[in-house]
Amino acid sequence: MATKVYIVYYSTYGHVEKLAEEIKKGVASVEGVEAKLWQVPETLPDDVLSKMGAPPKSDVPFITPNELADADGILFGFPTRFGMMAAQFKAFLDATGGLWRTQQLAGKPAGLFYSTASQGGGQETTPLTAITQLVHHGMIFVPIGYTFGAGMFEMEKVKGGSPYGAGTLAGDGSRQPSELELELAFHQGKYFRRLCKEAQGN
Repeated sequence: MATKVYIVYYSTYGHVEKLAEEIKKGVASVEGVEAKLWQVPETLPDDVLSKMGAPPKSDVPFITPNELADADGILFGFPTRFGMMAAQFKAFLDATGGLWRTQQLAGKPAGLFYSTASQGGGQETTPLTAITQLVHHGMIFVPIGYTFGAGMFEMEKVKGGSPYGAGTLAGDGSRQPSELELELAFHQGKYFRRLCKEAQGN
């Protein structure tokens, strides 16, 4: 049976979605793993999103909390708001109380990826504060550490990401994920996939 890895994300302007797509490629780079993209529901009205200049949502399906239980491992992605996960993603996790009561996520590997406006805007605080959600569910947090090698030590290029997970810097929204950031996202997917298979004894 294939190992099922869900990449569950919220993206306002598309930056996190691009990381999610690259992570999916990394997860699916070897046979025996099924990778699936999911979005969490939007909480803002359409007129507010329009005023914000947010593009329409893609055709990636929206997930319900109970569907998380079907995954063998989950990677969660979101933009930051003042150094923490966006409210849309927090609202989704707040709706997982039923899974918590029945411990259906306990023991499942979980990883994090994220987007911030600037280098000091939460590349570490965003995943660090999000870990509390995983802990209460009993999930096993899988950081990438420094397994990406030399790319983690790049000093000449502006880049997102940290030992906690892949990341990108959005600036005013016009900056798109760089090649290095996308390479890190691919690596995270590939690394996470391998650990999920090992955890299942495959």
